[in-house]
Amino acid sequence: MKNSLIEIETVTRAQADWTRQWHDAPTPPKTGEPWPAIEDNHRMNFDLWHAEDIARRDDLGPASVCDAKRTIDRCNQARNDAIERFDVWLLGQLPPAPPAAPLHSETPGMIADRLSIMALKIYHMKIEANRETADAVQREKCAQKCALLEEQHADLASCLKNFLAELQAGTRRFKLYRQFKMYNDARLNPQLYQQSAGR
Repeated sequence: MKNSLIEIETVTRAQADWTRQWHDAPTPPKTGEPWPAIEDNHRMNFDLWHAEDIARRDDLGPASVCDAKRTIDRCNQARNDAIERFDVWLLGQLPPAPPAAPLHSETPGMIADRLSIMALKIYHMKIEANRETADAVQREKCAQKCALLEEQHADLASCLKNFLAELQAGTRRFKLYRQFKMYNDARLNPQLYQQSAGR
């Protein structure tokens, strides 16, 4: 897209590259807005993916599940914070949208987050499609799922590209939606503030 604030192809390529590289070693952080927010969002999804896998093991004892749950909560909070940072940056780059422009229900940051998760799904589904310890039927099913995921990923990337073009043209608008997660806040989670009051 000409004169785009950010190239969606560059974002999706970075998400795929990070997914592959981070399984081996950390990478130098990207600099220059809005890349830190995009990278932080994908890093949290990457960490969430693996914490969710660990949380489903029943052979490591309850402490392991509890630790994984804490990691999941922490990553989810940071993931949403990164989405908001991207959207704040984007709103700062756009001219004020006409009030009559249709309001989009999702923000660009939310869509970029979905692309991040799909990049992880595609990477891991490809592994399963080629896993030698799985039978041929299972591998074929995973290969079919991978093809569908790649199609869905391409569709979603195209939707985000078109959405950004509409935002720049002033024919569509979005609002910053704060998540206001309550379960991580000891002042808002009754399980936490009642426990604190009982001490």
